[in-house]
Amino acid sequence: MLTLRPSDLAREHGLSAQAVRNYERDGFLPPADRTPSGYRIYTEVHAAALRAFLALVPAFGHAAGGRIMNAVHDGDLDDALLVVDRGHEQVLRDRETLAAVKNAVDHLMAEPGAGRTDAPGPRTIGELAHRLAVTPATLRNWEGAGILVPARDPATGYRVFRANDVRDAELAHLLRRGGYPLEHIAMVVRQVRTAGGAGPLAEALDDWRRRLTARGLAMLGASGQLTLYLDVLDRAGWRTDPGGAGPAAAGGRGRG
Repeated sequence: MLTLRPSDLAREHGLSAQAVRNYERDGFLPPADRTPSGYRIYTEVHAAALRAFLALVPAFGHAAGGRIMNAVHDGDLDDALLVVDRGHEQVLRDRETLAAVKNAVDHLMAEPGAGRTDAPGPRTIGELAHRLAVTPATLRNWEGAGILVPARDPATGYRVFRANDVRDAELAHLLRRGGYPLEHIAMVVRQVRTAGGAGPLAEALDDWRRRLTARGLAMLGASGQLTLYLDVLDRAGWRTDPGGAGPAAAGGRGRG
């Protein structure tokens, strides 16, 4: 089998040789054999492992990518695939959240008067409740859920709903009519509040969608590299199934 030095593996990816040694130390690469003088001996197996790990990082994150490789090298493929499955599950939740937020923002922007600059002055809880045709108790419930964060009049202690609070309340009212739970509405309103309004949030959502698309594509690439690595391990006779002998038991020196 072709033997490689740490610098040979590093060169392909623009890494330092020390980074490759660190990846081996952390179990992201299988343990390397050593020459009598103590130098590491890497092979095509290690090269495939490095490609797989570096593909996993943009797809699942550095920590999750490391857990996947550790599980493979510990001979527990099910644990590795569980991390992969959780990553895909998170992306699915993010896509569903993105769709819900975008739908809410689109409805808000389509409401009469959306984006107007002649915002009304501060409103009391009774005035805002009347505007939305809800009860003051409903608004207090929304406040308790974190949907509304009105200021307090320093003299009276009464709630004061300014233009942004009115916008948040109108968005909450829209989403409640759509049947969304309060915790979901609170998340959407926080997104709008952080972005500074529905308009800026619409732009942020486009960027969010692009990043989700990029991550989804990275997951496809990472799956391919991980499959190739598992094939290389199989050809080398290194078992990765639960209860099988992992790379260390198949001839490596173990971690460390």
